[in-house]
Amino acid sequence: MSRCWMTGTSSGIGAALATRLLEQGHQVALGARRAESLSLLLERYPGQALAAIGDVDVPEHVTAIVEQIARTWGALDLVILNAGTCEYLEPGRFDPTLVERVVRTNLFGVSHCLAAALPLLRRGEHPHLVVTGSSVTWLALPRAGAYGASKAALRYLIESLRIDLISEGIDVTLINPGFVDTPLTRRNDFAMPQLWSVERAAEHIIKRLPRRPLEINFPCLFTLVLRLLGALPARWRLALGRRLAPTRQE
Repeated sequence: MSRCWMTGTSSGIGAALATRLLEQGHQVALGARRAESLSLLLERYPGQALAAIGDVDVPEHVTAIVEQIARTWGALDLVILNAGTCEYLEPGRFDPTLVERVVRTNLFGVSHCLAAALPLLRRGEHPHLVVTGSSVTWLALPRAGAYGASKAALRYLIESLRIDLISEGIDVTLINPGFVDTPLTRRNDFAMPQLWSVERAAEHIIKRLPRRPLEINFPCLFTLVLRLLGALPARWRLALGRRLAPTRQE
């Protein structure tokens, strides 16, 4: 069974996926900002689940977590970088601090984790790096500029890194979810087509991880439609985006 570090396990897909991994017998370092959010899993899987408390936005926290894992297990076989955030830009009120917050977590936070985790993956058995992106990268959507930009940059980073890691025997998988019912998406004020439960999303991922695919995309129909729409000419995509945009309140 693998030694795994997973970020963003306090709720949502991360919590459900971490539970599946523990049920399968893997050792899992549970990443979260608060220890209390992990109490149930830590109690249920003593000696198997490890609390990895810290904020991925803070390099010192990430370094401390990985040092703790190194002392405990010596290496990592599986790393799942799942922590992320989402905020929306409002028309007429562009907020660069919002963009900075989202990019800091979704891109820079992942970068901190990559720098710290790769040395332990290199010591692992059949190492596998998994990163959660987003299906939004295939089609620009209204108000999603900060979130989409952070995930588009993350996709490029991971696809490029995948090339660099081939010679080291580290497999890289990018997960691109559609809408999943999580505490984060429950704040959305718009329709979310083909909304999946976290349990369904976690089961979909856990079944495919052993194959080490380049990507795991779901829901299949939703992500396929986004990819096809994203291939339309730019003016057509602009017209579609205008139709999807909410009516501006004066």
